[in-house]
Amino acid sequence: AISKLDEALSIDPKKHDALWCMGNAQTSYAFLTPDNDEAKGYFDSAYDYFQQAVTEDPGNELYRKSFEVATKAPELHSELHKQGFSQQVMGPAGAGGGPSTSSSVKGPKTQKSSDLKYDIFGWVILAVTIVAWVGFAKANVPSPPPR
Repeated sequence: AISKLDEALSIDPKKHDALWCMGNAQTSYAFLTPDNDEAKGYFDSAYDYFQQAVTEDPGNELYRKSFEVATKAPELHSELHKQGFSQQVMGPAGAGGGPSTSSSVKGPKTQKSSDLKYDIFGWVILAVTIVAWVGFAKANVPSPPPR
């Protein structure tokens, strides 16, 4: 997805919706990166793309919200990975396909922690989707007929 967005931006570098999508892609990739220093590079890149999108379309509320949230993303990333999010997404290191004995011992506590993380991510995804939908709905409102 990032390579296709790069291609689109090479054709039209001021395309605000492509800039915004690229910011989202960079943010998503950063959250999947367990190394904080490496993720910071992606968050910085996302911040720049969101800033460019706001510059190109300053009236778009969705772009401004994304730009504001981008400043908080590295802190959220650190907190998620402290809680073990990367191990759940990537799986335990060296797992051969079967359950590991350490995960079998933890049982209910791991399940509750996992459920909470999925609940939080579900609500975050829902909120972002609603904000995006409202933003696109506002952007596509037909103009009133001339009098």
